[in-house]
Amino acid sequence: MSAGAPGTDLLQIDDQLTEEERLIRDTVHAFVADRVQPHIPDWFEAGLLPREIIPELGKLGVLGMHLTGYGCAGAGAVAYGLACRELEACDSGLRSAASVQGSLSMFPIWRYGSEEQKNEWLPRMAAGDAVGCFGLTEPDHGSDPGSMRTFARRDGSDWVLSGTKMWITNGSIADIAVVWAGTEAGIRGFLVPRGTVGFTARDIHKKLSLRASITSELHLDEVRLPADAVLPGVTGLKGPLSCLTEARFGIAWGVTGAARTCLESAIDYAVTREQFGKPIASFQLTQAKLSWMAADLYRSQLLALHLGRLKEAGSASPVQVSIAKMTNVRSAIDIARQARTILGASGVTLEYSPIRHANNLEAVLTYEGTEEIHTLAIGQALTGISAYR
Repeated sequence: MSAGAPGTDLLQIDDQLTEEERLIRDTVHAFVADRVQPHIPDWFEAGLLPREIIPELGKLGVLGMHLTGYGCAGAGAVAYGLACRELEACDSGLRSAASVQGSLSMFPIWRYGSEEQKNEWLPRMAAGDAVGCFGLTEPDHGSDPGSMRTFARRDGSDWVLSGTKMWITNGSIADIAVVWAGTEAGIRGFLVPRGTVGFTARDIHKKLSLRASITSELHLDEVRLPADAVLPGVTGLKGPLSCLTEARFGIAWGVTGAARTCLESAIDYAVTREQFGKPIASFQLTQAKLSWMAADLYRSQLLALHLGRLKEAGSASPVQVSIAKMTNVRSAIDIARQARTILGASGVTLEYSPIRHANNLEAVLTYEGTEEIHTLAIGQALTGISAYR
């Protein structure tokens, strides 16, 4: 179906978009349909995402598109959300590559970096000529990043970093890693270029989720960096957490694309698959599934759109992003699983997308804040009491 998907957009939600937003939606949709969609089942099965896709996303203008200056598009929050939606309508791994580049790697340089750091990296990253990654999570510290063991000590004017980061998207193909480490003064962000002595990346294999995505483990063994490798504009957890808020916004939009694709796949299958002499779409149980899937999708789309308008107005808060991330990912998983049941045995093959999306969404449910952590963040906002400290 088209990017607007009039066959499933019964609430005409996309009618609320501006002409420019629709153009961005359609442009990204067309790119995905032409360049990625024909290959994504094979990439998923092989466990790869070709690096050459990153420069193509740069030419498309979606890398760091919500940032201004330094070669970035300066698009609005809703436009960025729509790009994430159309990328993830294809595969979560494709959206993850773009959002890690723009929201987790470029954003901290843009927000907290020096002018020299911005000028050196942001134009190349916006073009996709340089790939970035974000090193926060560790093998023993995911939801509690404040307890990270990676540490940076001063040695004269230099910094020396040691530690390990885990589950790092784009890690082994990155030209620059934004690594967060403890220091005597608090947590700081460091720019670690590819090839720095003591810095290595090893890919994580045998994944059953986000297979069309590069996931790595980073090792820092007495990595020596100059004084100007540190991001000067922030100290403490505020730095990495603000980056995660940016990325979670993209997830809240992106998963609605995955859910929409699953609904469309289920409808297409149901109206052509015949049992007992008629299409299975004519059975009440099938129509009930499709109706509830559509209702869940509309709710998620409206939530994402509302959050986008709040963000454009400068009033979106981290807890509002948590609400959208938690709610929309859970709805998308439910839609993907329900779509798979309509496809029957065919639904467990890569010929159809729902099982692939369902597998991907299991990882999306966990990364960038588990469902449990977002639930407790919302609970704290409601009660004023922290349940995890």
